[in-house]
Amino acid sequence: MSLKHEVYDLLVVGGGINGAGIAADAAGRGLSVILSEMNDLGSATSSNSSKLIHGGLRYLEYYEFRLVREALAEREVLLKNAPHIIWPLRFRLPHRPHLRPALMIRAGLFLYDHLAKRVTLPSSKGIKFGSESPLKSIMKRGFEYSDGWVDDARLVTLNALAAQAKGATIRTRSKCISATRSDGLWTVRLQDNISGQIETLQARSIVNASGPWVSSLFDEVISIQPPKKVRLVKGSHIIVPRIHDEAEAYILQNEDSRIVFVIPYEDEFSLIGTTDKEYYGDPAKVAIDQDEIDYLVDVTNQHFRSQISASDVVRTYSGVRPLLDDEADSAQAVTRDYTFEVDAPSQQAPLISIFGGKITTYRKLSEAAVDKLCEHFPKAGKKWTADARLPGGDFTDQLSLRKQVSKQYPWLPTGLVKRFVRTYGTLTFKLLEDANQLSELGLQFADGFYEAEILYLINHEWALTTEDIIWRRTKQGLRMSDQETKNLTQYLDNHFNQNIKTASCL
Repeated sequence: MSLKHEVYDLLVVGGGINGAGIAADAAGRGLSVILSEMNDLGSATSSNSSKLIHGGLRYLEYYEFRLVREALAEREVLLKNAPHIIWPLRFRLPHRPHLRPALMIRAGLFLYDHLAKRVTLPSSKGIKFGSESPLKSIMKRGFEYSDGWVDDARLVTLNALAAQAKGATIRTRSKCISATRSDGLWTVRLQDNISGQIETLQARSIVNASGPWVSSLFDEVISIQPPKKVRLVKGSHIIVPRIHDEAEAYILQNEDSRIVFVIPYEDEFSLIGTTDKEYYGDPAKVAIDQDEIDYLVDVTNQHFRSQISASDVVRTYSGVRPLLDDEADSAQAVTRDYTFEVDAPSQQAPLISIFGGKITTYRKLSEAAVDKLCEHFPKAGKKWTADARLPGGDFTDQLSLRKQVSKQYPWLPTGLVKRFVRTYGTLTFKLLEDANQLSELGLQFADGFYEAEILYLINHEWALTTEDIIWRRTKQGLRMSDQETKNLTQYLDNHFNQNIKTASCL
């Protein structure tokens, strides 16, 4: 694929949430942008989060008031701009007096309610747990407050789509292998991970948003001393069959002062996490260990009547958080705040490097980084993302959109309508196009999972592999058998091999 420009204003290295957010913001201000991601979009930290848009109640214990205030304000922005993949979620916090006094929790929740303006989310309150509660009977009282849920991997993809719509070039499976400065420009080489082909481009600026690889990019690609130290912290999650039928999530306190979330997940499951462990290996090889599984199972069983075991785990995932090394004593105490460093020697092309951050504040981080970048591009446009709906998010509420989709496609099963709306929003109409009956959606790979959706993801959302499709663009892997997964993999192999043969004949 040929490059659009001989010289780009900006190369973004890294296709996680920060890289995609920066690419979208910069492209929307009129800069020519290319994003290079060595794997799939959101394939590392950004698809392995706790999937929450939240202020971070526990961060108040570490006096992270600015971070919490900014994150609380961003909840409202993101709920408005992406109502298909982000929605409100109530949390219940069982009170355990020997861990945190009630007065301390009330004070924290008061700050949580008032540090930033709430528009859509209700305030916190004290609650009692009765005989119908899924918690053990020893837990009588607790608290309830609001935050938000997000499909983290889709948030990355939608930002990449937004960037593309503003003119950005998105290159997945494209690794930045070298970047050197000369004559006020960066000369960069990108290597296609599939074909091995190397292309050279020039850029007036670079943003290093490579997440866990932010420091190694300096060592291996740019050959500049990293300006900050990064502390890699592993967070792992387990997924089990639904523990309880309530709509609320639970936030559990543990004896080690950590907290664990138990979150309703994909209707039939509970998502439990996270852990906090120092990580020293290759971020690409991060995986949960048995101690982490046992830890999450134990904390859950301390609280719920319905007991689980390691054998109940249907899936695990782990991510490496590239946190700014603030020399905190423990991994859980390391700041989740972000910073970026600017390297812009006189008359030389600037480099901005992103350190730390959390998914809730990605838009603010992106806006601040592009503000700084635009000091070198005086003709760039103004800020715009605060009021911009992400692709597919141009509707009022999910219920109304489901009714609209059902009216236009009355033959579409109710469950599929619901899944499409909360995955694609109004992009559902692009996926379904002019289909008039279920059979026109093509091959069925699993219950409610049709060829039309697969082709949409390939043609419009950079999906190439089975993992891209069933774990990042959707979560259909939770419901697919091994044979169904193999069938999809075989289909993709045939599809791409046929395209290669067709292209070679042209």
